[in-house]
Amino acid sequence: MDNPLRYQMTEYDCGPTSMLNAVSYLFCRDKIPPEIIRSVMQYCLDCFGPDGACGKCGTSCMAMMFLSNWLSGFGQAGHLAISSQYLSGQDVNFSQNSRLLDALRRKGAAVIRVDFEGWYYVLLTAVRGDMVYLFDPYYRTEPFADPALRMDVDHPAEYNRVVPIRYFEGDGIYALPPLKEREAVLLFNENTKLTEEKTVEYMI
Repeated sequence: MDNPLRYQMTEYDCGPTSMLNAVSYLFCRDKIPPEIIRSVMQYCLDCFGPDGACGKCGTSCMAMMFLSNWLSGFGQAGHLAISSQYLSGQDVNFSQNSRLLDALRRKGAAVIRVDFEGWYYVLLTAVRGDMVYLFDPYYRTEPFADPALRMDVDHPAEYNRVVPIRYFEGDGIYALPPLKEREAVLLFNENTKLTEEKTVEYMI
């Protein structure tokens, strides 16, 4: 957690940028093996643009699923205390007992696909009350016209946006896709994940 999170370099790499940000958020720099970076970039940006150029349509759901499974295997092999779960469809929601909110409450992170002038990946790092804290990898300097969408520059290693939960189930900025197209990757540092055995706070 000693690195500021990064912004995407192009119009297309929100997927790999958000996945690398999740790892950077969960682990200190000296704990992250370089193989993680190589593999994230190798498996993402697999969609072809209208002109046939590789990567110009971003990262596919299949690639994110594969990467989630690869990270789980990487953790199970003992290379890093990481675990990952891929969710899709109706399992991706912000209901009170959803797996997505549960992961955030247990000090996990989530990379989800949302609508921002097209489908787009962002990193969720926390939920407090009815607000979600996220890092949007698209660099922006102008505030939103909607005052409910708050920008934040004071927590570069954690988040840069604060968004009401209701927006994710709406039809505007940061809205989730239709049910059949939803996806999320939940990630944990197994050494810091909150469980019932480790803390009373999680039970409360």
